[in-house]
Amino acid sequence: MTGAAGSRTEEKDAGSGALRRIVPPARRFLARRKGVLVRLALWSVAEAGQAFVVGHGVARAVDQGFLAGDTRRGLWWLAVAAVAVLLGAPVMRGVFAELAGLTEPLRDGLVRRAVDRSLAGALARPGGTDRAAVSRLTNQVEIARDSFAGLVLTLRSFVFTAAGALLGLLSLHPDLLVVVLPPLLAGLALFLATLRPMAAAQRRALAADEALGDHATRARAALRDLTACGTGPETARRGAELVADAAASARVLARWAAVRTAALGVAGHLPVLMLLVTVPWLRGRGVTAGALLGAFTYLAQSLLPAVHTLMTALGAAGSRLLVVVDRITGPAPPSPASPAAAGGSPAAGRGTSAAPVAGRGSPSAAEDVPRPARAARSGPPPARRPGAAVEFRAVTLSYGVRAEPVLDSLDLCVAPGEHIAVVGPSGIGKSTLTRLVAGMLAPSGGEVRVAGRPVAGRTAAELGALRTLVPQEAYVFAGTVGENLTYLRPDACRADVDAAVRDLALRPLVERLGGLDAPLRPDELSQGERQLVALARAHLSAAPLLLLDEATCHLDPASEARAEEALARRPGTLLVVAHRLSSAVRADRVLVLDGVRTVCGTHQEVLARSSLYRDLTGHWNGGRHREP
Repeated sequence: MTGAAGSRTEEKDAGSGALRRIVPPARRFLARRKGVLVRLALWSVAEAGQAFVVGHGVARAVDQGFLAGDTRRGLWWLAVAAVAVLLGAPVMRGVFAELAGLTEPLRDGLVRRAVDRSLAGALARPGGTDRAAVSRLTNQVEIARDSFAGLVLTLRSFVFTAAGALLGLLSLHPDLLVVVLPPLLAGLALFLATLRPMAAAQRRALAADEALGDHATRARAALRDLTACGTGPETARRGAELVADAAASARVLARWAAVRTAALGVAGHLPVLMLLVTVPWLRGRGVTAGALLGAFTYLAQSLLPAVHTLMTALGAAGSRLLVVVDRITGPAPPSPASPAAAGGSPAAGRGTSAAPVAGRGSPSAAEDVPRPARAARSGPPPARRPGAAVEFRAVTLSYGVRAEPVLDSLDLCVAPGEHIAVVGPSGIGKSTLTRLVAGMLAPSGGEVRVAGRPVAGRTAAELGALRTLVPQEAYVFAGTVGENLTYLRPDACRADVDAAVRDLALRPLVERLGGLDAPLRPDELSQGERQLVALARAHLSAAPLLLLDEATCHLDPASEARAEEALARRPGTLLVVAHRLSSAVRADRVLVLDGVRTVCGTHQEVLARSSLYRDLTGHWNGGRHREP
C-alpha cells in the first residue's frame, strides 16, 4: 500500500511538474502572437453571434409568426436563422486561416528545440545515440501540433458558442438560465475534477502494461534458463504480480472513466431534461412557447455539442499535448548510467525480465533477472599467441557510453582446431561474443583477433573467408536445394555436397524435396529443417572458423549431437553458443559467462571452478531434461 501511494504521489508530482514547466513558455509564445489572437477572437465573436441568431430566430418565428397567425413573419425569422447557419462556413474558414498563425510557429519551435536537445546530448555524450530523436522530430512534433490545433479550436468554440447561447437564453427569459446553468456547471466541475486523477490513472495503466509485456517477452526468451536453474516458479509469481497490478490499474482507470461519463451525462443531457421537467413552472413564469423552443434550439444546436467536444478534447488531446511538449522541451531523460535506466527504478528493481542468475544463491522474487552481464578477467592475461584461431585481449563492450559493460576486460584464447562451447544465462553476452568474433560489432576497448590478425579494419570479403556465423534464425532462400547448400562455396564438388548431406543426416529431407536440383520453397521447411540446411551449408564452407549462435535450438538432442560432432570433425575451429548442456560436454573446453567472472576450461575443470556451471549441470543431470 505504501508503494502504491508513493507511486501515485510521484505521478501526481510529475504531472504538476510538467504543467509548471510548460506554462511559462506557453505564455511567452502566446504573448508574441497577440495580433493572431485578436483576429481569432474577432472571428469567434462572429461565431458567437451566429449561435445567438439561430436560437433567437427560431423563438421569434414561433412567437411573432406562426402562433400569432403571421406565417410570412414566421418564415422570415426562419430565413434569418438559416442564413446564420450558412454564414458559419466563411466564419470557420477565417478561424482556420488564423489558426495556422499559432500552430505552424509552435511546430517550428518544437523542431528547433528537439534538434538543439539532440545536439546538446551528442556533445555531452560523445559516441552515444539518441534513439528518440527521430520520433521527437516527426511523430511527437506532429502530435503536439495537431493536439494544440484541436485544443484551440475546441476551447475557442466552447467559450464563444456558450457565450452566444447563454446570452440568447437570457434574452428570451432570465428564468431559462436558472434551469439550464446549474446542471451544466455541475457537469463541467465534475469533469474538471477528473482530469488530474484520470491522467495519473492512464500513466499507471500504461506503465503496468509495459512492465507486463516486458516481463512476458523476457520470460519467453529465457525459458531454457528458467528450467535449468529452477527459477520458473519465482518468475511465474512475478508475472502474477504484474498481471494483478495491470488489472488493478485497469480497474482504477475504468472507475475514473465511469465518473467522466457521468460528468458528460450531467452536463450534456441533464439541462435538456430539466428544461422538459420545468416547462409548467416556466410557462407559469411567463415563458412563451417560442422561447421554450428557442431554448431547446440553443441547447441542442450550440451549447451541448460544444460541451461534449470540450470534454472529449480536454480528456484526449489535452493530456497528449502536455506529455509530448514536456518530453520535447522538458529535461532530458536519465542516461543509461543513471539508476533509473540501469534498473534502479521501482519497477526495474523488482525485475521485469525472466533470465535468472544461477550459481549465486537462490534468486528471490526481486532477482528473477540478471544484471547486465559482466564477463570479467578470471586471471592474468594470457601471453599473445600469433597462431591463435580467436583471441580476446582485455575486450570490453558497452551498448552506450555510460551503460554497464556486457563484456568487461575479457581475455580468451582459442587454439586452431579447438571445439569450444559458451554457456551462461540469457542476456549474459554469449551472442555478443560471437558477433565480436564475426566482426559485426566493434569492442569499446581491447582487441579481437582472428587467425592472428585484428578483426578491426578487415573488409567483409576478408572476414567472410575467415569465419562463418550461423545464427539462431536460419537463412534459407528460394532456389534449388543444391544452391542453398553451396551458397557459401559455389564451387563445391558433388562429392563434398554428398558428404555434407550424409554427415548432417540430410538425405531424407533432400529426397523428400526431390533431390539437389529440385526447387526449395522456404515456407515448406520447419524451423529444424531450415537449421539443418544452414548447418550443412556451414559444413561445406571453406572458412576455418565456424560460429554457431544457438544454431541447433530447433533440433532434437540426437540431431543436435550428430550435427555438432560432424562440424567438429571438419577441419577448423568450432565455437558454439550452447543450447543444451550436452553441447558443453562434447566440447574441448567450456567458457562460462556468469555476470561476475569468466571461467574457461574442460568440463571437469569448469565444474570445479564455477558454481553456476555446477548448478546448471546438476539441474541437467537430475531433472527431467537429462540428455541422452
